[in-house]
Amino acid sequence: MIKDLNNICNEKVFEKLFNTHAKDLRRFLFFKTQDMNLAEDILQDAFIKLWDHCNNVNPAKAKSFLFTVAKNMFFNYKKHEKVVMNHQKRAPKSSNYETPEYLLVEKEFLVKIEEAISTLPEKQKEVFLLSRIEKKKYKEIAEIVGISVKAVEKRMHLALLKMKDKIGDV
Repeated sequence: MIKDLNNICNEKVFEKLFNTHAKDLRRFLFFKTQDMNLAEDILQDAFIKLWDHCNNVNPAKAKSFLFTVAKNMFFNYKKHEKVVMNHQKRAPKSSNYETPEYLLVEKEFLVKIEEAISTLPEKQKEVFLLSRIEKKKYKEIAEIVGISVKAVEKRMHLALLKMKDKIGDV
């Protein structure tokens, strides 16, 4: 019976520890969090952790255990809060510009580009598409088409001038 009174797993001992330390721990957590609901949640979680480890914690060390656990839970909460805040800062930026107006302007611009490409002479169109769409280097284009690199540069230059005339400075 005496051994049972020194074991936190005994409900009476646990209840006494709760009644003894809950008020101070709640104040400590409220001071840290400035949020009574969060303080109460962490308090409850700390006591649950104490109950889960009741066989391993000496009743004389229970207060220290509770405050250490509560402090660590608070730090974990703050770390998580920081991750959430960083994510929220980044997330909207990726989709901010995709308004219906933006999508309409983008679609109209793509139509203009397609029309401008279709008006290019065949040799310039071939060089332009190999360079801008297939991302080939001028040397590779010269080998594919069977012309010199200088000829590729000239055709590309002429194609870009015509594209600029058709589309304008965007």
